[in-house]
Amino acid sequence: MPMSVAEKPPREEAPEPEIPGIWPSALYSLLKPSRCDLRVWLEAHGFEEEPPDAYREVLFDLGHAHEARHLKRFPRAVDVAELPPEERQSATLELLRERRRVIYQGVLRARTTLAGREVEVTGHPDFMLPAREHWAIRDSKINRNVSDYIVFQLHTYGWLYEQTMGAPPVALQVHSGSDEIIDVPYERETVEETLALLGRMIELRFCDERPDIHVSNPRCAGCGFREHCWPQAIERREVGILPAVDRGTVEELHERGAGTIPGLLAEFDAASLGGLERSWARRMKPVGEEYAERILAAARAFETGRPIVLSEPELPDAKSWVMFDLEGMPPRVDELEKIYIWGLQVFGENAGPFRPAVAGFGPGGDREGWFAFLDECKAILGEHGDIPFVHWATYEQVKLDTYITRHGDPDGIAARVKANLLDLLPITRASVAVPVSSYSLKDVETVAGYERRLEEYGGSWSMARYIEATETNDEAKRAAIIEEILAYNREDLEATWAVLEWLRGLRGSGRPAALPA
Repeated sequence: MPMSVAEKPPREEAPEPEIPGIWPSALYSLLKPSRCDLRVWLEAHGFEEEPPDAYREVLFDLGHAHEARHLKRFPRAVDVAELPPEERQSATLELLRERRRVIYQGVLRARTTLAGREVEVTGHPDFMLPAREHWAIRDSKINRNVSDYIVFQLHTYGWLYEQTMGAPPVALQVHSGSDEIIDVPYERETVEETLALLGRMIELRFCDERPDIHVSNPRCAGCGFREHCWPQAIERREVGILPAVDRGTVEELHERGAGTIPGLLAEFDAASLGGLERSWARRMKPVGEEYAERILAAARAFETGRPIVLSEPELPDAKSWVMFDLEGMPPRVDELEKIYIWGLQVFGENAGPFRPAVAGFGPGGDREGWFAFLDECKAILGEHGDIPFVHWATYEQVKLDTYITRHGDPDGIAARVKANLLDLLPITRASVAVPVSSYSLKDVETVAGYERRLEEYGGSWSMARYIEATETNDEAKRAAIIEEILAYNREDLEATWAVLEWLRGLRGSGRPAALPA
């Protein structure tokens, strides 16, 4: 029964709407691994992101350690984060006015209008350093290069400082992973671009409609929200799931109503697709007939679920082959790039055992690993002569050059290995269209019929485990971790051999390749 007027409770004043807040660090969600408005929308609307893998967690720890080491350079710095939250902004402002001591983890806050809403922007620069009449703003990053995301984050801090102090910062700086101080020019145009990006994020937060963003390998690789997009794209047979189709082509095909694999095959042949102009490097450029033929072949492979032979695989005639795979660390804080496993194994007519060379953990460990690798290669070449050293992609070749420069090649063994290198990736790309979304070894090996036995594997897993090994003083634990990584490396060698054997079986077929039984 409805209430009478007398029974109704007194009307309360509507509360003042909460002012939405946004932080410079949120730009990471928009821009990394590549710009995606959908990722921001999914995050804002409660969709769950995959937890970071072990390597990313290790990088977080390394980043914090890198920042902490830099903080030690300023023993009189004030750590604002140690204060109660409600005092941090006012304390930062007071310290800025004093212009005496370095401020660590200060708070800058300002209100502005973005996307038609009043919003509060809050930033926590790692360091603010007194310089002349004003301040320099510096952020510690484990990265060795300054990405767009870092530039926009710093410009948000610069804008907040300008709103607070009435003048721009003296400098914006990055304390990089190589321990260098890199200056980033504070530019008005970049400030406007940064505010526009923050405004777009506010817009996405309050938008009920899911953005119509199309998947593609370049856009989606490494994204923590991939599971909310990629399976649906596979179900819809979107063109973006095809290997190596660039984002511009994907967007143009969707614009023309041919955004699915069946639609692409129905609407285009090699000539018409080759003439299609799409955005490429900020200008319009035709797809080109050669690239178009590869896209269409990949589409047919997906439609049939079977690989399609494009040309006979160009492989040397050899009875035995060395599978060659490296496990390495990218450049880290205060360290050179390091190869910690040099994996080798002979397959074929005169197959041999797994012969890894493992870098040591002491100061000379990197050199030790390199010369152990050269010794293994010397033995293999002595037993088999100049046989192919088979690898996947350019990593192995590039690192050979790096290590020849770093530690030398006194007996010319590395030069002989280089002369016998055989990169299987471009051979596979040129000869077979595969019904998977990339030409990574992990995808192509499934087409070749290889099944891994290990439950945990992958480059990121390997690096995370190796870092764990370097940081433990427990020799037994360290040895056990290295054995795990060696088992993964051995499977990579077996997978490379499985793909090579599969390609050898395609020679002379000239027809769609049958999947292994």
